[in-house]
Amino acid sequence: MDKYLSLLSKTYKNIQEVSEEIINLQAILNLPKGTELFLSDIHGEYEAFIHILNNGSGIIKSKIEDIYEKTLAEEDRKNLATLIYYPEEKLNLVKKEKENLNEWYRITLYRLIEVTKAVSSKYTRSKVRKAMPEGFDYIIDELLHLQGEDANKEQYYKQIIESIIDLNRADNFIIAISELIKRMAIDHLHIVGDIYDRGPGAPIIMDKLMDFHSLDIEWGNHDILWMGAASGNEACISNVIRICSRYDNLSTLEDGYGINIRPLSIFATETYKDDNCKSFLPKNKEMSKYSNTDKIVLSKIQKAISVIQLKLEGKLIKKHPEYKMKDRLLIDKMDLERGVVKINNEEYKLTDTNFPTIDMKNPYKLTKEEEQIIERLKISFMHSEKLNKHVNFLYAKGHMYQSFNSNILFHGCIPMKENGEFDKVELMGKALKGKELLDHIENIAHKAYFGEKNEINQEAIDLMWYFWCGPKSPLFGKDKAATFERYFIEEKELHKEHKNPYYALINDEEICNKILENFESDVEEGHIINGHMPVKAKDGESPVKANGKMIVIDGGFAKAYQSTTGIAGYTLTYNSNGLVLAMNEPFESKNKAIEEGLDIKAQTVLKENIVNRKRVEDTDIGKKLNEEINDLKQLLTAYREGILKENL
Repeated sequence: MDKYLSLLSKTYKNIQEVSEEIINLQAILNLPKGTELFLSDIHGEYEAFIHILNNGSGIIKSKIEDIYEKTLAEEDRKNLATLIYYPEEKLNLVKKEKENLNEWYRITLYRLIEVTKAVSSKYTRSKVRKAMPEGFDYIIDELLHLQGEDANKEQYYKQIIESIIDLNRADNFIIAISELIKRMAIDHLHIVGDIYDRGPGAPIIMDKLMDFHSLDIEWGNHDILWMGAASGNEACISNVIRICSRYDNLSTLEDGYGINIRPLSIFATETYKDDNCKSFLPKNKEMSKYSNTDKIVLSKIQKAISVIQLKLEGKLIKKHPEYKMKDRLLIDKMDLERGVVKINNEEYKLTDTNFPTIDMKNPYKLTKEEEQIIERLKISFMHSEKLNKHVNFLYAKGHMYQSFNSNILFHGCIPMKENGEFDKVELMGKALKGKELLDHIENIAHKAYFGEKNEINQEAIDLMWYFWCGPKSPLFGKDKAATFERYFIEEKELHKEHKNPYYALINDEEICNKILENFESDVEEGHIINGHMPVKAKDGESPVKANGKMIVIDGGFAKAYQSTTGIAGYTLTYNSNGLVLAMNEPFESKNKAIEEGLDIKAQTVLKENIVNRKRVEDTDIGKKLNEEINDLKQLLTAYREGILKENL
């Protein structure tokens, strides 16, 4: 400790400096805790995602209502909110509509200052100052800290506003202070998995997350799939491309990450030139805008990569009998002459028998062309600069789970047996369960991407595919991925993917408490925050389970799931007063939000109020600050007793 105190004394050189820091930290402990926002299963829906960040999950609108409900018309409040969400775009509209622009600037600047005061009130002046945009930080700081009716400074403040307008800096100031408001609305962001796939804007979302001031990410199965692809796992690569083609989302690959799909496209159109590939039509509500030729090309690409995927997955299953996935070896069970496939000793009619690249004598062997295509794609994935920048960020900020302020966050499930016991899963020679299993998987994922690409490390790379769709993968949570059945068999009963017992057990409060205990969380106050499984709200399913211990926040952010769920996802906030879970209606568009002031409509489905308002002292950060205070008090004693000499 003496050595540590000696190091600490280099930062706090005397009694005065130590005392000031202790006073500062003790004051911070008594501030209200910042607002946490939880989102899951974004699935590339970047416009809705960015809008939720812009509106602070309704916090900004709420502050505007608190301040101006009785003094401003609804239309004016709506316009003020939209200006904060999209300042540049809204300013362009205002300039076309307003005759007396300077008067509008004057009124708007004062209103924005009031909103800024409201959203920043729970933070220290120092923290707010650090968050201010450079160039306007001094001016904003001055405007924010006018105390009541200060007659001595009234003209001073008025002149600041007038100078901003006269010097043609009003637009820049509005943009700057709007960004500060959004920054202050959410103190910390939790992304509970599945940034990727289905929607068109995962790269845009990742760029936005990389600019966010404070966040953590809990990996989802779709995230681990892309991480596996970037690690060079060929089965992961083929799955990524298949899903992109299935949801008419090849632009993510080509424009977002610079991955060349043209060789695959040429191969697909030549190989399946006489095949309409009707089972492979893209799932996109806006497909009507495409010509029949474009639809057919997209379908051929999807079929070509699907066949490659099934072959590559078959190789992995044969290579790793410990995966216990022999039931997924189906292409060798096909009888193409009779047009049937044998599954569980039953024969089923195939909806498609045109497989020119499958040699039934060696059905899992890639053709020479297929080998060349997958090798090229592998190089593209592993060397895409932007993809690797994003994947590095996923590793830096991401985990299998997160323990945060007594809550446990994870995407999929904790593998369990039907009797409520944790299920052991053997991976790379270790049979583990619960928290230890998730820690082990996180370690393997790091080895796959950052380890040397050699034979020893290949097992970790192979497992990235298992984490995506393996029957005991916590990220997947189902007994199988019925890709083959859904493409080639009509019988719906074979399409069904059975969930891990976990999903039935989490309705039991005792089970949830058991999970909280396993993750060393507070059983009394803690919650499990879970994504992955869409909550079918339209069928009456509740996202709140086990007497409030379990909160499932996947409600269909992705447009592809909204017909199933009936809603457009959940947003969960946790502030000093408690938890609020909101059910969102679909977001129409950014343009509608700007031009008409349309916001995401949300209905509160859970409001868990706390009797004693949570302060920073009650949080994980508070624990660290108390540790710092104790260290500083020891340093103070060392100075006072002459153990260490002050530097005056």
